[in-house]
Amino acid sequence: MRADRIYAYGAAAGLIGDLLLGDPRRGHPVAAFGRAAAAVEHRLWRDDRGRGALHTLVCAGGAAGGAALAAHAVRRHPAASVALTAAATWSVVGGTSLGREARAIGGALAAGDVELARERLPHLCGRDPQSLDGPGIARAVVESVAENTSDAVVGALVWGALAGVPGLVGFRAANTLDAMVGHKSPRYRRYGWASARLDDLAGWPGARLTALLAVTAGGRPREAVRAWRADAAKHPSPNAGPVEAAFAGALGVRLGGTLAYGGRVEHRPVLNGAAGRAVETADIERAVRLSRRVGVLALGVTVAARLGAAAVARRARTPHGPRTSGRRAI
Repeated sequence: MRADRIYAYGAAAGLIGDLLLGDPRRGHPVAAFGRAAAAVEHRLWRDDRGRGALHTLVCAGGAAGGAALAAHAVRRHPAASVALTAAATWSVVGGTSLGREARAIGGALAAGDVELARERLPHLCGRDPQSLDGPGIARAVVESVAENTSDAVVGALVWGALAGVPGLVGFRAANTLDAMVGHKSPRYRRYGWASARLDDLAGWPGARLTALLAVTAGGRPREAVRAWRADAAKHPSPNAGPVEAAFAGALGVRLGGTLAYGGRVEHRPVLNGAAGRAVETADIERAVRLSRRVGVLALGVTVAARLGAAAVARRARTPHGPRTSGRRAI
């Protein structure tokens, strides 16, 4: 079986597995990678960019290298290759669990239980929940849903289409390292620099595809494009900016503004501020539905791109015989 078809079948099966099952409650491979990365950090940490770069190389490179070895081991067995691709996709894609957490917080807010919503918010993002009221929590959830649609779904599918199982695993490893050490805190400002830059590079194509699909699937294409073009560059993150701006326009809401991380208060530019309204609790469900549509469309786009690129490559390799005039020889 050709590699493009192996990816198509495996990625589709893995995404369906995520839609039906979500993340495993115990023994998640990403959690195991996080524990291993923390152990490496414990041995390597110094307030030094070189040590941080080595940490990134060991962890992300080791994960991608191990995935490459596994893919190589089953390359002659199509069924095993599809199963490995499906398992890797299911492991690294987290759209269903993202939606569940967002809906749980939305349900608490709808019931008027702001304290419960504050307790659950750290499961979804790194904001300081105690400083947020109900609308602030709702905005944080919608922003997290938008950003994680790119990080936890679309970006992984893009790299899976580009590089198969090593691409899937390597992307999620880079994204996990950024979440762990890619902060601007005193401990990680230098040590986490390499992880943050790797995540920016790896996330670039997926973020743009996520924004484009949000424009397509959001029902407000003009507003989404307008917000993307006007406000994306104002965001401090080169990848979160396009995604959050496109989601803001597609949902007709305002995102950004003042927020707090780890005791630090940040005043970020408002996205879609001219045309959007304040986020409401009901917008959480709308964001989750948009996220799911974007994820399904991303699967279709990446599979089609992989199959199309393979077809073009096959035609380019096909030898063309000499042309004849069609006349019979005398």
